[in-house]
Amino acid sequence: MAKTAAPPKAALATPVEPRLPEVAQKAAAVAKKVAGLRADLALAHDLTHQAQVREALSRSELTLALGAALKARADAIAGARRDALAGWAAKVNRPPRSPSRAAQRLFLRLGISGQVRLIVDSRLWRGADLSDITAYVRRGNDPAAAPRALFDQAWYLKTQPQAQAFGRAPFVHYLTRGMAADAAPHPLFDPVFYRSRNAAEFGETSPLAHFVYAGAWLGRDPHPLFDLAHYAGQRPTLAAGEDPVSHYVRAGWRYGLSPHPLFDPAWYRRQMPRQAAELPPLAHYLTEGWRQGLSPHPLFDAKWYLEQYEDIAAAGLEPLTHYLAGGATEGRNPSPWFDTAHYVAARGAGLEADVNPLVDYLQGGAWAVAESRPGFPTAAYLAQHPELVAQGMTPLEHWARQGSKA
Repeated sequence: MAKTAAPPKAALATPVEPRLPEVAQKAAAVAKKVAGLRADLALAHDLTHQAQVREALSRSELTLALGAALKARADAIAGARRDALAGWAAKVNRPPRSPSRAAQRLFLRLGISGQVRLIVDSRLWRGADLSDITAYVRRGNDPAAAPRALFDQAWYLKTQPQAQAFGRAPFVHYLTRGMAADAAPHPLFDPVFYRSRNAAEFGETSPLAHFVYAGAWLGRDPHPLFDLAHYAGQRPTLAAGEDPVSHYVRAGWRYGLSPHPLFDPAWYRRQMPRQAAELPPLAHYLTEGWRQGLSPHPLFDAKWYLEQYEDIAAAGLEPLTHYLAGGATEGRNPSPWFDTAHYVAARGAGLEADVNPLVDYLQGGAWAVAESRPGFPTAAYLAQHPELVAQGMTPLEHWARQGSKA
């Protein structure tokens, strides 16, 4: 009977377990390696944290430096505005005297020739073409007639109904009747406002004549919403014998020039109805736009202002002029975006007594406060939106524009 083959010796051998000291050595080596890796990881975390701290500090330092540079740029722009306005001083002339009541009555009795003489003697008509003046006088109460003066005939006839029954050219009515009653010849010239600031200099002249010949070149604003220094800083090229307001009405608005820091023409024109496209934006705002709830600037919401302050709405007051004249002093806010009281407190002594807080903010104050409104840090917002530097836009204005798109 055949015998079963014996298994190989190697298969029968019992495995020999490693010796205990070798296992301990390997475990110790692994533990040392893990400890080293942990130390390296901790060092990496520490280095990363230090880098993040350095980056945050660098960002803060750069943002603060950028804010200082923006403030310096705003100061330089303000200086340029002052210089431009000072350059206008060479155009100051002696204003003409207003004719006596007796002389006015005499000229009115002379018919067309007398009216022409009144207009010529007023020296408010640009140019000396008598045929041009005569043609105007012959058109009578035609609202479409446009005298070569700071006089809006259609608007004057609408706001001064007695001029319709005067039987003569509306500009003649203004010279002989309206001027003495402080009737406004144009939406952009407020004689009561102008008189309140310059009456001591008038003598025997009228507010409009004083403005055209002297005030316009001395920086005397003709209306709360027409800032001559702001307009001068945009370097408009005025025609001979043309005052800044007349330039704005004739051409400045077409060039996109702004009449006031709180009137953004591009912003406003996007809201204007298409049929009003050929009107100067500020004139449209003052005659119609504010009643339609149109906003003159991203940081001034006319509709919101009247809804918040029912006393102003009940009085029928135009909101932006009210805010500039007294609303800010009373602590009223121009929009949901700007907190007047907070900004005044944050600005402290840096805010001049006769400067509107929102105007101050837009003209450099934005870069001088840590928080332009509660919970709105200037530096952090600027760090998040560095494009503001190139755009020349303040943080709150940028924020308001973004909010309007929501």
